[in-house]
Amino acid sequence: MTRKTLIKFGKVESADSNDLPGWVVIEGKPTMKTAVQHTTEDGKVLSGTWQATPGTYHATYTDYEFVHMIAGRIIITPDGGDPVEVGAGDAFVVEADFKGTWKIIEPVTKHFVVTVGS
Repeated sequence: MTRKTLIKFGKVESADSNDLPGWVVIEGKPTMKTAVQHTTEDGKVLSGTWQATPGTYHATYTDYEFVHMIAGRIIITPDGGDPVEVGAGDAFVVEADFKGTWKIIEPVTKHFVVTVGS
């Protein structure tokens, strides 16, 4: 079997609608959908599309994440830190030891790359 060496993300056809581990709703009634669209053969890198509706989560990260925002607006505030607003077109990283809030202002669609066990 030949392994694909180029993967193009298409329309999200199936997604997990459970909240991510370490994410707790603290305001509103946000929902999220996570579609893992590619996993490396060793399982150490995941990438895909994430969508969420307005509300606020407190998030605790255990893995590094690279994000490219496709749509929406979020104010991310590390515990004890300053808020950072991100929106469509922005790219950013979240380190594996991040703890803080994600206040989703407008419905979000983002592409992500996560390194597992980073």
